[in-house]
Formats: sequence, structure tokens, C-alpha cells
Amino acid sequence: MSPITTDMTPGTLELAGFAAALADEARGLSRRWFRTPVAVDSKADDSPVTIADREVEAALRRRIADRYPGHGIFGEEHGRDRLDSDIVWVIDPIDGTRSFISGWPIYGTLLAVLERGIPVVGVIDMPVLGERWTGRAGAPTLYGDGSGAERACRTRDCRRLADATVYTTSPDAFDAAGLRVFETVSRQARTRRFGGDCYIYGLVASGHVDLVIEAGLQPYDYLAMQPVIEGAGGVITDWEGKPLTMDSDGRVVAAATADLHAEVVAAIARAAV
Repeated sequence: MSPITTDMTPGTLELAGFAAALADEARGLSRRWFRTPVAVDSKADDSPVTIADREVEAALRRRIADRYPGHGIFGEEHGRDRLDSDIVWVIDPIDGTRSFISGWPIYGTLLAVLERGIPVVGVIDMPVLGERWTGRAGAPTLYGDGSGAERACRTRDCRRLADATVYTTSPDAFDAAGLRVFETVSRQARTRRFGGDCYIYGLVASGHVDLVIEAGLQPYDYLAMQPVIEGAGGVITDWEGKPLTMDSDGRVVAAATADLHAEVVAAIARAAV
């Protein structure tokens, strides 16, 4: 890769601004198909896909290519392009397609910008709810409630698993071994709940949920979460406590504090034996 220089590479503030514009466009597009009789196809992994997934991503890819023709793009529906670029956009047009097709408004659009493999911008946008979290390396995570104003948000000061509210999207996402680990660890928490897809990570950033434990995720599912969680004071890694990358195995822990994260990673290691 060529060296990154400030005169050739847009800064994170510019990238975050453009990501917000992309999220605005995606919001309008996906809502056109929400709660309408769209056809649902099955992909090779049996996960569902609709015209909304495909068309939203296609529109965002066109916008990125027009604005930054040298940037790479990795999207859930239309694959990989120029991943050897210094800057790569990672797109999940409809995170929570099962929610989308069942009329549940807890689906989102995820955008991440990676600089030499490190997520430096992350956006969680909830089209129907009108909520958005924007994380940017070196800056506080911003939360918008749809009113047009944004404010910095912060994780809750939860330091013990016994005090934590833990979420996962679905127990069906775990294999047998992973489900055993999740059951062992999550039952040590004060409260556990299910559902939410990307929304639950935003709730961690805003201090409503303390812990997310998931498995079976893809890079477009988790890379946008890193700047959002970290900018709000939390910690997000794989189950072994390693940083998330394009090559991570899809097992993710997002915790409100470093103390809680350390306890959960240790508990996962014990439960996996």
C-alpha cells in the first residue's frame, strides 16, 4: 500500500460527514420497502435478502465510487472491490433483514471506514426509529435522536458481570459450543435479553445496555461498532480479547467498561474449557 499522507487522504471528520450523507440516503431508500410485500430470497448461507438490501448497497457504492474512486468497498450484497486500498468502506445495507421482512423497526444500516485495516469511522443508523450513532477515532461518539441535534453519549459505569444487562440478537446464531459458553456466561448477569441486531450496540454506547455477546458475525456486522463503542468509553473485541479485524472469527464482545470486559473475556475462557 502507498503511504498515507494528509494531502491525499481525507481526514476522519470529512469521512464521517460523508458517511452521514450516505446514511441519510440509505434511510430514505430502505423505508420505501419497509412493510411492503417485497420478495425474499435465500442466499447461499440460507440468510434472507431482499431488493432493499441490494438496492441500498448499490446506491451507496455508486456514491462512494463517485466521491472517492480510489477507495475500496466491501459490502454484504455486492462483494469486495479494491480491498488493497489504504481506505476501505464496509457496508451492511440492512442489518437485521429478518427484522426488516417481519415489519419490526429494529433494523439498521451500518457503515465503517477502515484506514489500513483499522476502523476509524463507524455509523449505526436506524432508519425507522430515526436514531443514529456516529463514532470517529479520537473523538466522542455522537448520538442523534432524529431531531437534527447530536450529543456525545457515554457507556454506563458497569464494572461487574453480576450487575450487567446483557443482550444477544438470537441464540440461534451460536453453534452448540458457542451456545454453551453464552448460556454459562450470560446467566451470571443481572438481566439478559434477546433481539435487536445492531441497535443493541448503540444502546451500549448510550448507557442503556452493558454487554453484548454474539457469534456468527461478518466484518460488515461488527466493524462499524468499534468506533461507536470505543468513542463512548466501552471496549469491543473478539471473545479472546483481540482487536476486531476483517479476519476476525465473528465472535464479538462489547462491554461498557474495561473492567466488565476483562471479567467477561475471562469467564468466556473458563466456560470454553
